[in-house]
This record gives sequence, C-alpha cells and structure tokens, in this order.
Amino acid sequence: MPPTEKMTPEEVRSAISLALVFALRMFGMFAILPVLALHARSLPGGSSPFLVGIALGIDGLAQAFLQIPMGLLSDRLGRKRVIYAGFALFALGSLLAATAHDLVGIILGRLVQGMGAVSAPVIALTADLTREEHRAKGMAVIGMSIGVTFGASMVLGPMLDHLIGVPGIFALTGALALAAMAVVKFVVPDPRVSRVHGDAETVPEKIRGVVWNTELQRLNFGIFSLHAAMRGMFVVIPLVLVQVGGLPGAEHWKVYLPVMAVSFVAVVPAIVVAEKYGRMKPIFCGAVALLGLSLLAMAVLLRDFAGVVAVLFLFFLAFNLLEATLPSLVSKIAPAGSKGTAIGVYNTFQFLGLFMGGVLGGFIAQHVGNTSVFVFSTGLALAWLMLAIGMTPPPAVRTRMFHVGEIDAAMAQRLTEALSALRGVSEAVVIAGEGVAYLKVSMGEWDEAGARQLIEGGI
Repeated sequence: MPPTEKMTPEEVRSAISLALVFALRMFGMFAILPVLALHARSLPGGSSPFLVGIALGIDGLAQAFLQIPMGLLSDRLGRKRVIYAGFALFALGSLLAATAHDLVGIILGRLVQGMGAVSAPVIALTADLTREEHRAKGMAVIGMSIGVTFGASMVLGPMLDHLIGVPGIFALTGALALAAMAVVKFVVPDPRVSRVHGDAETVPEKIRGVVWNTELQRLNFGIFSLHAAMRGMFVVIPLVLVQVGGLPGAEHWKVYLPVMAVSFVAVVPAIVVAEKYGRMKPIFCGAVALLGLSLLAMAVLLRDFAGVVAVLFLFFLAFNLLEATLPSLVSKIAPAGSKGTAIGVYNTFQFLGLFMGGVLGGFIAQHVGNTSVFVFSTGLALAWLMLAIGMTPPPAVRTRMFHVGEIDAAMAQRLTEALSALRGVSEAVVIAGEGVAYLKVSMGEWDEAGARQLIEGGI
C-alpha cells in the first residue's frame, strides 16, 4: 500500500463520529466540575468538603476498576453492545444525580455515571474501523475532541448553572448520552471485523510487563498526580472565586474563558519543540516544575483574587502541556506491540488520581484547611519532578504498523528478525494472531521501502 494513501471516507467518518461520541459523553462530566462545590452548599451534607470531594472524584473510582474489563468484554460481546450498555448506565447515573435531593444522592449518581463512562470499547471500535497506518490519525482526532471539550465545559459549565442549574446540567448530560447512543447507532459504521489490537487495547498477558516497567511507572505516577491535583483543586477554587473575588458563580466563566483559551494556544510551541526537535525530556520536566510552582503559588496567594487567576493560568498551561506530552511518552517508551496495554494501565492510574484527588482534597480541606490542599498537591508534584528528572530521555521514535496478513508463528519470528535488522528500526515485533507488524522507527531516515518489500514479499 503506498505510504501516501489517504484515509478512506469511511475512516474519516468513523474518526469524526467517534470523536463526537467522546465529546457528547464527556461534556457533562467536565461541566459539573466548576459548579458542583457551589451547588453542594444548598444541599443536605453539602457543607462537608469531604463529601464534596467524594462527589467530585467518585466517577474516577468506577472508571479505574471497569476501564480494562469493559474493553475486554467488548472483545467477546461486540463493541457497540458494550458501548450501548455503558451509555445506558451513564444516562441512568445522570438521572439519579439530576433528581437527587442531597449530596449522597449526587454521589450515587456520579458513581453510576462512572460505571458507564469507560472509553476502552470506543477506542477498540476506533481501531476496528481504521487501518493500521491511519489509526494514529483517528486517535489524534479523538484526543483533540477531549481537549476542546474540557476547555469548553470549563467555560460553559458556570453559564449553564445560571440558566438551568446543576440538576439541569445532570439532565443535559443524560440527554447527551442518549444522543451519543444515536450517533453510535446511525452514524458510526459497523466494523467488518472485530479483533484485538495490541496498539489500542489492553492485552491481559502483557499487563505484568507493563506494570513493572520502571520508565512507565514514572509516567503512571505522573498522570495520577496531575489529575489528583486537578480534581482536588475544584473542591476549593469555586468557593475561593466567590469568597475572595466576590465573583458570583454565574460569572466564573469570565475567569475560565481567558485562562483556558490562552493556555491552549500557549502550549503549542512547546509541543512542537518537544516533538519535532527531540526536546521532550527538558520540556516535560519544565512542565512538571511549572505545575509544582503553580500549586505552591496557589497555596501562598489563595486570598488574593488576582493572584489566584494568574496562578490558574500557570496551572492549566502546565496541565495542558502535560496532557499532550504524557501519552506521547507512553507511546515512545512502551514495548512494540504493547502500546494499548500501556495506555490502558496509564488510564487506570489517571482515573485513580481523579478519585483520590477528590477524596483527599475534600478530607484535607475539611480537617486542615483549603491552603493545605495545595500544599499536598505541591508535594505530589515535587515527588513527580524527582522521578521525571531521573527518567531516561525517550527515544526519538514513532510507531508504525503494517498489516502482514495471515502468517504462522515461525514466519512471524523470521519477519520480526528481518524487520529489526533494517536501518532506522529500533524495535520490531510481528504478532501472528493479529496479523500486524509493530515497528518503532527513527523520526529521521528509516528504510520504509525495505520494510514494505519484506512484508509484501514474505519471508
């Protein structure tokens, strides 16, 4: 297949429609973050920061434990079946939260939401609907949709709270879940063949090797710390904007809009430098350091409204840069053919961070004080920085995949050895069961023509 061949119309349709599915599901979950702590004050139990933290983080607990199992279940029962079941649970959780009369009811609703908000089956469906050479493009479209949705929800959440209230946001979230089901049914193509994709799905027998990989452990701790700090922040910041800044909840978008918009734009040059010029480690470590400094500054400036706004910009600048670079690092470091498993474990730690950030943030705010929430998060960031500094600079490689067709194990081994010997190939593995060759290749010159000749000519 010529390397210049473009994505087919069906692949484009699949990538865009599945990105829309992600956006429809995640908008409501994100939009609730800047408003829930304020709404909770009007509910029984809402005066407890600890319960507020549980409400903010409980969805992460469900996602952490169900993320990998739901992906594996979709291998057996079918992608769309599992996705429908997930969205049904998500809509049910949204309804429970919308009709709750106390914070405990919202916690229950958020837990059920999290049980249905697992993304692994959607990622697996994306892999089914895109060819190996174009799969990264499909995943990139989904990643961009998540980032844009997060930024938009931070701005629109306070506006929606003013217009329809938090129960209305939960109800809207449920309606969007039903809309996402319709998109999956009527817009997303049905896969011709569903199979396990090592680049996009968790493979159980590879989990142990991934979990014990020291370099990946650094990244897993990092994503845990990043999302713990972010979720803990929303236990405190909405109240600070009201109490210190005198800014009504309905006007919090005036803070989030410039902060999110400018931070999104500002990270682009750093990402380009990191990826194009092989400066990933210094950019990455700098972002972790900025994260720690912003959290420490927040602890110091928590009673200064202008200072809080300025620090929020620095925090989200670091946050957005790390959100962009961490998956890239996982891809570069994960063994060839184990990227999907590495991402699955990484996502599990991310969701655990969401849960622990909410719970610990609420507990610390209630028993020690708001300032201590950011002191604790600063400690997490400092520990992460020490791990990041000790990280081996990631290789300047990218992953390429090629379909090799039906081959036996002996031929797969011979092809692996031949591909590994090519110029610019740092790692290669051919998995007979998937019919795919995974290569890690130099970002400079590598012998792609030689690789295609070996694959098309057979061994």
